[in-house]
Amino acid sequence: MVLAPGAVLLAVVDRRVHRLPDVLTLPLAAAAVLLLGGAALLPGHAGSWTSGLLGGLTLGGFYLLLFLINPNGMGFGDVKLALALGVALGWYGWTVLFLGGFAGFLFGAAYGLALVLLRRAGRGTGIPFGPFMAAGALTGVLLGALAG
Repeated sequence: MVLAPGAVLLAVVDRRVHRLPDVLTLPLAAAAVLLLGGAALLPGHAGSWTSGLLGGLTLGGFYLLLFLINPNGMGFGDVKLALALGVALGWYGWTVLFLGGFAGFLFGAAYGLALVLLRRAGRGTGIPFGPFMAAGALTGVLLGALAG
């Protein structure tokens, strides 16, 4: 939850300017690694720093692959945000990582479909994806907490 304000700020910035700046994404990723690394040193911690690091690499790598396949469809800022969100989601386990990552795509697809149905966008219209990534990550953490 300590990382939530940074994710919300990035979502707002992305919504307004369709960009996720390095000055926000990179410190958020570093903060996720450092804060969860510190939390892993505390007795009775509820996550795994190793799975958090692997989660960041996995989600970041997946977004990098999407970026390389279609650079016009996925921005590199999304890749860097995926690193931070992957670390946070991975801390709680692979199920939470999958839920959070999938929920972001589901929310983005629902929004895009709604825009098309309302005739406010066409098939090639770009939408800011950061807000859906952040909402998906929050959903993954919340559903993971309810399941666990």
